[in-house]
Amino acid sequence: MATAVKATTATAVKVTTIGSSVGIVLPREILNRLHVEKGDTVYLTESPDGIRITPYNAAFARKIGILEQVMRENRDVLKKLAE
Repeated sequence: MATAVKATTATAVKVTTIGSSVGIVLPREILNRLHVEKGDTVYLTESPDGIRITPYNAAFARKIGILEQVMRENRDVLKKLAE
C-alpha cells in the first residue's frame, strides 16, 4: 500500500539584529502563504520536526474561548473582586 508524502520546501532566513532585539525577516512569499502581514501575530510551536510558525494557535484559541465563557458567567463576581 502506497502512502502519500507531502513534499516540503526549506527557506533559509538569517537571524539578524532588529532594533535592540534579535529576529528573523520572513520573505514576502512566506508571509503570503501564512496569510499574514506586518503587525499580525504568528505563533511558534514545537513539533516533532522542529519549530512551526502558524498564524493561528488552536490551543490558545480554545483557552481564550473558555476564559471568555468564565468571564461572562461570573461577570458580577469578577467585578466585585476588581473593586
